[in-house]
Amino acid sequence: MIVSGRPGAMIIRIIALLVAVSALALSVDPARAAEATAAQLISGFRHNHGEGTVTIDPTLNRIALEQARAMAGRNTLDHSVLGSFSSRIAPSRAGRAAENIAYGYDTFPKTLDQWINSSEHRKNLLLHNASRVGIASAKDASGKRTYWAMEIAGDYEENKPKSPKGRKEKEPMVAVKREVVVKREARAAPAASECHVKLLSLCF
Repeated sequence: MIVSGRPGAMIIRIIALLVAVSALALSVDPARAAEATAAQLISGFRHNHGEGTVTIDPTLNRIALEQARAMAGRNTLDHSVLGSFSSRIAPSRAGRAAENIAYGYDTFPKTLDQWINSSEHRKNLLLHNASRVGIASAKDASGKRTYWAMEIAGDYEENKPKSPKGRKEKEPMVAVKREVVVKREARAAPAASECHVKLLSLCF
């Protein structure tokens, strides 16, 4: 036996729920969703090899996007297209960092597979103590070639243990080979204690 009015109320609730889910889906930024997925894929690979999770970092994202756009604009795969990596990564303030670049695939999972199957790129993905990542892509003028850049970084200052109060951290030691030039006189004057005659360990 069906009570009058219940089926209609149930349908209204279902429609309201579907509208709410659709609104939520539309409110999610597709770019951010893609970044989060990329970070999860990288973290999953890192977990399988004993390394920690990485999360999306806005500064690293910006650096990656600038690199991807520069490569796409010049249609060249080059780490130095915008200058040295050390100068480009400096704004991140990371203690260690690495960069992977690629072109060809339109999707990140395929690009990630490409990096995993390359020994040097794989090392970067497994950068020890990495905690943040930035990922970006850009298409060349023809729209046919996609360029990718990934910045991965760790050892951030705020994550390092602080030294006990009153103690200052020592500056890192740098070994520098120094050449010592010893000047010698052509003819050295005899020392005051120099022996003129030596007999049985006695000087005269």
